[in-house]
Amino acid sequence: MLYFNCDYMEGAHPAVLQRLLETNLEQSFGYGEDSYCDRAKEKIRQACGCPQAEVFFLMGGTQTNAAVIKGYLRPFEGVIAAESGHINVHEAGAVEACGHKVLTLPQRDGKLQAEELSLYLEAFFRDPSSAHMVQPGMVYLSHPTEYGTLYRKEELTRIREVCRSYRLPLFLDGARLGYGLAADRADLTLQDIASLCDAFYIGGTKVGALFGEAVVFPKGGPKGFFTLMKQQGAVLAKGRLLGLQFDVLFTDGLYLEISRHAVAMARRLKEILRQNGCPLWIDSPTNQQFVILDRAMRDRLEGKVSYEVWQERPDGGAIARFATSWATREEDLAALARLLKE
Repeated sequence: MLYFNCDYMEGAHPAVLQRLLETNLEQSFGYGEDSYCDRAKEKIRQACGCPQAEVFFLMGGTQTNAAVIKGYLRPFEGVIAAESGHINVHEAGAVEACGHKVLTLPQRDGKLQAEELSLYLEAFFRDPSSAHMVQPGMVYLSHPTEYGTLYRKEELTRIREVCRSYRLPLFLDGARLGYGLAADRADLTLQDIASLCDAFYIGGTKVGALFGEAVVFPKGGPKGFFTLMKQQGAVLAKGRLLGLQFDVLFTDGLYLEISRHAVAMARRLKEILRQNGCPLWIDSPTNQQFVILDRAMRDRLEGKVSYEVWQERPDGGAIARFATSWATREEDLAALARLLKE
């Protein structure tokens, strides 16, 4: 069986595992108060061009999104997101469970549009009954999006301007940030993101780590964020396990190096699928590829290739997602190509 379901099916990059093994019997203080976390934070600050940034390590993406959003919002506020946004469709109502509503706007190729955002906010605050409604308190984006698409620097800048006009924090979900930074069409750098966002996180779980995400607040985070993390069960006692992994990933450019590999594998995967009669549903430049499979192709792949069904179609076909990762092998793609040509 060939597996292309997602980008977190493998364990961790060998360099991460090796370092965990080498340091296994070391003793260190808990809760992130260790030298590995300190070193990782400093490397992340340097990579972001933000020497003053606050950096926190959490276990996973849903936990990170919920904690950051809760940290920014007052009890009567909600978070604006594209209707396809991860917090709206794939996090089991984690934000709502924290007492906040996800306020959705239409998406275009998975992205929130500055114009839509501006019109929504203008209409909301002009409404004389707005005091009776959930107030928009922040804006959430993901880069790459759920559809593997990317924000251009100009797009993110315009969204930033709208947020600034209404004094709303801008938060970017970077669960797959490495693959976004490494994509051929990317024009946003880590430094750009740090200058345009109030908060963002660098995904490790899907980009080479066993687990872990690094939240960055370029200009300082919400008051008492560590205490909020503790309250949310988001503080790992053996915090050094998180810091050590990011210390490795941000040494000698490893994070971007393995991300480029995943993107290169996805580019090859896209061509294999297209050459064998699977049209693109959306043209993604990152590690997630979305194609249309007819009923016959689904039957051919059954029991041989595993992927994620994104959407069923009335004719028995499906929109399918194939994902590569930092660990995808050339031989996996060669095997797929051979199978489709049989």
